[in-house]
Amino acid sequence: MGIGFTIDTPLKVAPFGISSVISLGDDLLVDRMREFYCNKLNIPFIEVAKDDIDRRAHRITLYLNLMNRMVKNKFQELKDASFEKGSELTKYFEMLPDINDLKKEYKRMMEESDSSVIEKIQQWLKDNMEAGAIDVNIMTKLDRANFSKKGEQLPQDMNDAHAALRGFAKSDLNSGVVLSAGLSPRLYSYVANFDEFFPDEKEQLNKTIILKVSDYRSALVQGKFLAKKGIWVSEYRVESGLNCGGHAFATDGYLMGPILEEFKQNKQQLISEVHEVLNDALEGMGRQRLSKPLDLLVTAQGGVGTANEHNLLLDNYDVDLVGWGTPFLLVPEVVNIDSGSFKTLSEAGTNELYLSDISPIGVPFNSVKGNTKDIHKEENIADGKPGSSCPSQYLKLYNTEFTDKPICVASKQYQKLKIKELEEKNLSAEEHQKAYDKITVKSCICSGLVMTAYTENDLLKKSDGTGISLCPGPNMAYFSKESTLHEMVDHIYGKANVLNDTYRPHMFIKELGMYIDYLNREIEESLQTLNAKKVKYFEGFKANLTSGIEYYENLLGEMKEESEMIKIKFSEELNQFKEVVSLIKLPTLEQNLA
Repeated sequence: MGIGFTIDTPLKVAPFGISSVISLGDDLLVDRMREFYCNKLNIPFIEVAKDDIDRRAHRITLYLNLMNRMVKNKFQELKDASFEKGSELTKYFEMLPDINDLKKEYKRMMEESDSSVIEKIQQWLKDNMEAGAIDVNIMTKLDRANFSKKGEQLPQDMNDAHAALRGFAKSDLNSGVVLSAGLSPRLYSYVANFDEFFPDEKEQLNKTIILKVSDYRSALVQGKFLAKKGIWVSEYRVESGLNCGGHAFATDGYLMGPILEEFKQNKQQLISEVHEVLNDALEGMGRQRLSKPLDLLVTAQGGVGTANEHNLLLDNYDVDLVGWGTPFLLVPEVVNIDSGSFKTLSEAGTNELYLSDISPIGVPFNSVKGNTKDIHKEENIADGKPGSSCPSQYLKLYNTEFTDKPICVASKQYQKLKIKELEEKNLSAEEHQKAYDKITVKSCICSGLVMTAYTENDLLKKSDGTGISLCPGPNMAYFSKESTLHEMVDHIYGKANVLNDTYRPHMFIKELGMYIDYLNREIEESLQTLNAKKVKYFEGFKANLTSGIEYYENLLGEMKEESEMIKIKFSEELNQFKEVVSLIKLPTLEQNLA
């Protein structure tokens, strides 16, 4: 959802038993937020020295420890409260789904008249309450190398992602780290440096690994890779490749329904295969073999918007949990969101939400037209001053076209050099403009995605610059009203409806349409550089879409909670897309040569 939007969300939702994720992308942000909360709570703030070589990890550890402390205190305050109407304590139980055991006991307590029985039930309820997890996220691709003051590259374990992992490992959290953006051999191997990720003598894990994956095969490969290091993956978090917020890692045309079906059919095999590899690795390391496989969750997220879709994932695919993200951007109670960005998001329709090329890391990025970061970017381009001053520098990752050390492709430094190179090519006006736009489209999202945490907590400094980046998923088009946490939770469980009046296709249909658009765009952009590998890729992509459509044709019988009208619409739109896919004309090398 964006780094700054949810940097302190656990404090607002974890006491109510709701888990959330903090991004560890920006250690300067976490340090300023730590100072903010220390001042607010009259806790001494000890600044991490700027010359501390491990300052990034130390900042992260200190912030996570503070967040854990605050959540525990708030949770205890909640437990100490009385069961009065409208209290935070009753809110905890009222937001639980009706199938939850605690909710059932809570309802029984509310209907009970015997005071002694009520007292016993209330004590049992308090004894069995649990706070939500404070999980963290590390994008494996964002593993920038760092340098000493003398310009010498620091050891690999001082890279950004490595330091973030170390900061989490040394914190007192008992939760999970979400590793997203694909397998990173060096980062995955680094996990084994910390005992916290290994089973203890009771076969329990202090800290867990959560992998965000887009298909079963990659899950199995990554799970076995980590198992060979003695590390168990506790959760495979299946996310739609395109129907999500932020960076979009498209599959080769594999759709979410068939992907989840494959996980469902192979979950036990996944557990047994990875467990065997893990035990062999533990034994080889001189550690104790496990008597049985550790717990493993398969969860799903990406584009879920109704209680029926939520339940379909739980009931038909046997996923353990379902994640929601984008709709919570309209819940100011739990995220940092400024009034201008809220207005932009709440008014955004399907035409305003789009898959952009603005990310400097070269991965498609879900965004919304009208966000102030891009408006300021366009103003600078119009003034002949493209590019960012690069205040944060977290995305100085790979590009060394013009420099010895990597620079960010959204920076003024890079774009000035790239435009100069372009001007020397003497292209036609049309070709020049197209190339120029491709250079200048990149936006400084690493600063844009933290800005709301500064503006909403009165922490903004002049050096922070201006402009806020927004990265909602396409699901944003169907939510417009400001909601409370209670209202959004009620929507998730089908007790309320906070959708707007815009027609909303089923999440599987929406994703299918996005993949068709993605394939057509990829074909169009590849015509001038077509090769055998791309031809094969397009053929496989179309075949996977066709196979996915066939799968969905047989899914209608499992959509038991949906109305007949929804099923009919699902079938009609599926048939329309089936015809569209059949008519997609794949390019051939012969055509390209001609």
